[in-house]
Order: sequence, then C-alpha cells, then structure tokens
Amino acid sequence: MKVIIFGLGNFGSSLAIKLTESGNEVIGVDLKMEKVNLLKDKIAHTICLDATNELAYDALPLKDAHIAVVAIGEHEGAAIITTAILKEKFSAKIISRSLSPVHDTVLKAMGIEHIIHPEQEAAANLTGKINLKNVLDNFNLDDEYSISEVKVNASFQDKTLQELDFRKQYNLNVVTIIRPCNKKNFLGNQIKKKEVIGLPDNNTKIKKDDLLIVFGRNEDIAIFGEEMTK
Repeated sequence: MKVIIFGLGNFGSSLAIKLTESGNEVIGVDLKMEKVNLLKDKIAHTICLDATNELAYDALPLKDAHIAVVAIGEHEGAAIITTAILKEKFSAKIISRSLSPVHDTVLKAMGIEHIIHPEQEAAANLTGKINLKNVLDNFNLDDEYSISEVKVNASFQDKTLQELDFRKQYNLNVVTIIRPCNKKNFLGNQIKKKEVIGLPDNNTKIKKDDLLIVFGRNEDIAIFGEEMTK
C-alpha cells in the first residue's frame, strides 16, 4: 500500500519505518527539514512542507495513496487543521492521532472514524509485556482472553505443531506464525522484515526465531510464556 504520514516525530517516524519494513511505500511529510533528512534514506519518499497550508497539498500524490495518517504530536492545532484539509481533499482512509479528550471530540465531529492514542496503546501493550513473561506484544480482547506474540525457545525448532501437540499441551490456538527474513527494498538495500506465513496446520514446522501469534486465556498465555523462558 501507499501510505502518507504527516508528522515525523518519534511516533510518526517509527510508524514510517515499520510500515516500510513490512513492504509498504511510505511518504513522510514534516515541516522541519531535520526530521525529513533523518528519514530520507529509510523510507520511499520524504517531503518538507507545511501541512496546515492547503496550497501545499498540490505537491502530494493524494490520488494514489491508500491511507493518510496524521501523526502530528507537538501541536494540537496543526494536527486538527491537517486532518480538516485531508477530510476535504482525500477520499481514502484517514487515521488521525488524538492528543486530548477535546481533540477526540473535534475528530469525531469531523467524521474521522479511525482515531489513535499511541501513548495509551503503548502503555496497555507494555502492561501486557510486563505481566506476561516472554510475550513480545499483546492485544487484550477482554479481561479473560488475549491474542499474544510469543517468541519460542530452541526446544520447538524443527518440530511440527502436531508433534508439539500444541492445543492439548498449552490450551492455546496458534493463529499464525511471524518469521524474520531479509529482503531487498526498492533501492536494493537489505532490510530485516517479518513475514506472516498464513494459517498454520498440524504439519507446519517451527523454525529458529519464529514468533507464534496465539489466542487463549491470559493465564494459559502466561504459563506458555513462562515455559518459553526456560
């Protein structure tokens, strides 16, 4: 996908790099040239412009983009104005970062359906990582069930899910497997990526450094994560 990110601070730049690593074409936009220069060799394109200036949008390939992300975090007014301009000029999906409850209200009044709160979401993820040993990432479905990303230990290597008797042994469902790999980007540079292998079956073999995406009760995930530290 082609994604335009407005605001290349800590959150925006991290998002831009992660999206690039996962195979997306990312265009990063920021008012400050130093932030643009930091990313110019790491993502597809970077542009220095004032996103609050409606005339500046003529320089952006809005018609070709699939998603626009307003990641501005330093200036709430600039974030709101940028979102308002995009709402008028951009027909595809808009994801906007909210900096306060009032900001939330304004975005909802604009009709923005996809509102994110990076700091709150990061805190929730970190809580899951602290509470669940060896869990790299965690998404709580409710108070009882989660989907978690767990790094397996060497004892799993080259074994199939059937050999591991995974469902019976751990009372968890393996949703998919994320496998690290090296690939070249459009510039020919080697980048580390994560490849999702799809829906695993009983014959799927676990490889070194695989990450299992598992679904189940929090207590079962905690037990499994604890065992993977041994």
